[in-house]
Amino acid sequence: MAGKTVLILGGGTGGIVAANELRKLLAPEHRIVLMEKEAQHAFAPSFLWLMTGARAPGQVVRDVRQMVRHGVEVLVEQAEAIDLANRSVTASSQTLSYDYLIVSLGAELALEMIPGLMETAHTFYTFDGAIKLHAALRDFGGRSIATVVSSIPYKCPGAPHEGAMLIADLLRRGGLRNKVSLHLFTPEPQPMPVAGPVLGAAVNKMLEASGITFHPLHKLLSVDASTRELRFEGQPPLTPDLLVAIPPHRGHHILRDAGLANEAGWVPVDRKTLATRQERVYAIGDAAAVQIPGRWNTVVPMLLPKAGVFAHAEAQVVARNIAAELGGSARRVEFLGDGYCALECGEGRAGFAFGDFFAEPNPKIELRQPGRRWHLGKVLFEQYWLGGGVRREALRIAVNLGARVSGVPALLQ
Repeated sequence: MAGKTVLILGGGTGGIVAANELRKLLAPEHRIVLMEKEAQHAFAPSFLWLMTGARAPGQVVRDVRQMVRHGVEVLVEQAEAIDLANRSVTASSQTLSYDYLIVSLGAELALEMIPGLMETAHTFYTFDGAIKLHAALRDFGGRSIATVVSSIPYKCPGAPHEGAMLIADLLRRGGLRNKVSLHLFTPEPQPMPVAGPVLGAAVNKMLEASGITFHPLHKLLSVDASTRELRFEGQPPLTPDLLVAIPPHRGHHILRDAGLANEAGWVPVDRKTLATRQERVYAIGDAAAVQIPGRWNTVVPMLLPKAGVFAHAEAQVVARNIAAELGGSARRVEFLGDGYCALECGEGRAGFAFGDFFAEPNPKIELRQPGRRWHLGKVLFEQYWLGGGVRREALRIAVNLGARVSGVPALLQ
C-alpha cells in the first residue's frame, strides 16, 4: 500500500494523542502531520494552579515537538481554510493535501461576545489569564468576588466550581476568607447538570463547605464596564469587586466555513467512531458535538461535555481505526463514553467523579468524597502528561494502580 498522509489540526490533548498513537501503530511510509499555531503547548488543567501560585508558568509548558513521537511532523502554522472537495488544508504559508483529516481545533474563547466582559473580567481559562488573575488575587483588597459562567457550552464542566473553591482556599490561607463574599453564577440549573441531580447536589455541598454562594439560572447579559455591575436575564444585578469569568466558547470559524460545523459551531460526529459526514474526516475533543443518552428533566438532547479526558479517548479510537484501515498493528474499536474528573476543592484535596456518559436512560456518574488521593492523582496525571519516555510510562502505571486501589476504572491506556 502506498503511503498515506494523516493531517491533524490542533496540538491540544486530542491532537497530540492522535499523532502519537498513529505514529506508534503505522509503518514509516505513512506520513503523520500535526499542525498547531502555537509552538508552546500549555497544559490547561494546570491553569488553576497557575492562578493560585502553586505552579510557575515554566512548569506547565513544553515545546509541542517535545510532546510527540519521533517521526511526527510538527508544523507551527495557523490553519486558515479546509477544502473538503480537494482534501486539502490551506495554512499561513502553504497548502497541504491529506488522505485522512482529524480536526482537533478545540474551542475559541470569545469574551467580546458579551458586552463589557472583555473590559472587566479576569479568567483562568487561558495561560496568560491565569497568570494575571494570580496577581489580582495576590493584591486583592476588596470584599466580593464573583465567578461567572458566561454562557454554555464550556469546556471542563468542573472547572468553574474548582476555580471558585481554590479561590476560597487561597483567601483562607491569606487570612482573608471571612472578609470576602464569594459567589458562583451559572445559566445552568445546577452544578454539572449532565451528570444528574445527585452529583449536582453533592457538588453544591462542596461549594457550601467552601463558603461559596451558588446562583443557578443566572444568564449573563452584559457587564457595565465602568461599574462592573453584572446584569442577568430576569435576575437582580450584582457588582463584585473582582469578576472571574468562564468566557463564551464558540467553534472555530474554518469549520463553519467548510460546512463541517452545525449552527452552534460544533462538528456533529458519530458517537462511536467520531466520523463526520465527510469520508475520512474525523472531529475529536472540544470541536466535536457528541450526542449522548438522557434528558433528565428537559426535552433538549444532551451533548458529551467538552473535556480533555474525552479528547484523549476519542483520539485513541480514531487513530486505531485509521491504523486498522491502513493495515497497521491495531484492531477497530469504539468510543465508549467513559470519563472522569478530579474536582479540586483546596487544602490539598479533591473530589473525583467518574462514570459512563453513554449509559441508558441517563449518564451513570459516581462521585468519590474529597480526599488527598484524588488531588495526588491529578498531580500525577499532570506529571505524566508533561513528562516523557520512561518517566511517562512509570507514571501511567502509578496512576492506574492508584485507580484500581480506589475502586475506579483504569485511567490511562
